[in-house]
Amino acid sequence: MLLELRDVSVHYGKIRALHGISIEVNEGEIVTLIGANGAGKSTTLKTISGLRPLSSGSVWFEGADISTMAGHKRVVAGISQSPEGRGIFPGMSVHENLLMGAYARKDDFSAELEEAYELFPRLKERQHQAAGTMSGGEQQMVAIGRALMAKPKVLLLDEPSMGLAPKLVQQIFSIIEEINRRGTTVLLVEQNAQQALKLAHRAYVLETGEVVKSAPAAELLDDPQVRAAYLGGDLGVAGGASAPPVPLEKGTAVDGEETQP
Repeated sequence: MLLELRDVSVHYGKIRALHGISIEVNEGEIVTLIGANGAGKSTTLKTISGLRPLSSGSVWFEGADISTMAGHKRVVAGISQSPEGRGIFPGMSVHENLLMGAYARKDDFSAELEEAYELFPRLKERQHQAAGTMSGGEQQMVAIGRALMAKPKVLLLDEPSMGLAPKLVQQIFSIIEEINRRGTTVLLVEQNAQQALKLAHRAYVLETGEVVKSAPAAELLDDPQVRAAYLGGDLGVAGGASAPPVPLEKGTAVDGEETQP
């Protein structure tokens, strides 16, 4: 097991954002978290990165409990995140942004820099351009390339397709698949549930801070409840109209067990 969350709860003040969730990510996998806005997906990634403290539970990485490890040390250990909204440094060049991803490294990172430019040729063409003047898709490439500069064992991607044109979405997902093929484990949070499930090996469905369903991604693509709630699926409503999105009920089987109401 490369990464594991065990019964993790997280609060924002008095509001509980995560309710005892447990998630596993094996080495070499692409695992995706899907769910509506406010379900706790981004909070989960922030918790793994060390940006949100645990209220209870634990986070394990490569067999070690890292629940109290500082965020910058988690980067050194092999956990790197491309955040929601990209978070680039707009006044710095593309090249300088990429170098920021290697800030904690003491070894030679020239191979990772070359790989970033290989994965994203557009960035090499514009390496001296201010990142803030790039298009949304190009900025997303900068954010992912910067995260790869840390030479992560697991790459956390938070909404990489947000705000992108369909053609660019396809390009970003193809690159994520290639990153995984080259040996990097990926944990993906994505509003585009259909694309995410087509890409991933396994998936978790989150609702109001709880895991309500877990299965191989291909199974969830054909799951009637998931299709109705997140994929615009047709549940056989009279006249052929699609059913409106509905929440998954608490008590849905999760890895052979049931969640509590």
